[in-house]
Amino acid sequence: MVIDIRRPLKKFLPYLLKAREDNLNEADTVQRLIKFFEDVLSYDPLTEITCEKQVRDKYVDIAIKIENVIRLLIEVKAAGVTLRDRHIEQAERYASEGNIQWVLLTNGVVWNLYHLTFDEGIDYEKVFSVDLSTEPIEQTADLLSLLHRQAIKKDSLEDYWNKRTALCPESIIKAIFNHDALRLIRRDIRRREGILVDEEELAQAIHDMFSIETRERIGPLKIRRKQKRLMKPTDSCEQEPEGPPMGAKEDTTG
Repeated sequence: MVIDIRRPLKKFLPYLLKAREDNLNEADTVQRLIKFFEDVLSYDPLTEITCEKQVRDKYVDIAIKIENVIRLLIEVKAAGVTLRDRHIEQAERYASEGNIQWVLLTNGVVWNLYHLTFDEGIDYEKVFSVDLSTEPIEQTADLLSLLHRQAIKKDSLEDYWNKRTALCPESIIKAIFNHDALRLIRRDIRRREGILVDEEELAQAIHDMFSIETRERIGPLKIRRKQKRLMKPTDSCEQEPEGPPMGAKEDTTG
């Protein structure tokens, strides 16, 4: 679901750019962002925007709640601060305790959204980065609309993440280097070129087409093959026969 926030975003944008120009401190930047989430992203500031959420002895700057459930944590830095991934460390700890998968890091002009997983420790991946001072309003509006109240309520952010994950290099590589996919490519090459190429040679040729950065990301070449189904033993084979084999004489010595 794409929500058009271009008009309110254009109206609010000068206040965010002026905040960076004036090098506003963190507290004043937080106040502008609360107003942004109210005017541009349609949250109720009285019930859905919580400030200073405690994390042990520290605080998360803003928490966004839908139907009294925290859905997004926001770590705010002063308007003039250059954002670093390590800045979300404070929000990470609270996110892990509440199993909250989304953390936003922003100084009002640059917006970095992260998706967190907690399988083995805390892992995070940057979902998108938006710079309101340099990027086209249409592009920034489309991405920031994923943070709109209605988008969060309808799980549009999760849908966006699932689609992004499905189309990531690792996922596509698994699809390409599948035995069935390679067989179709070999068949097409044979039909067009009249040559039957070896499956491993074809896979290597495709692998070599990728950039060095992509090859480093996807790791060693591996062809995925179907696992053979094991035949389930019949009941007559699962148990050893009782007594002596058929036709054998019973031992009566003793």
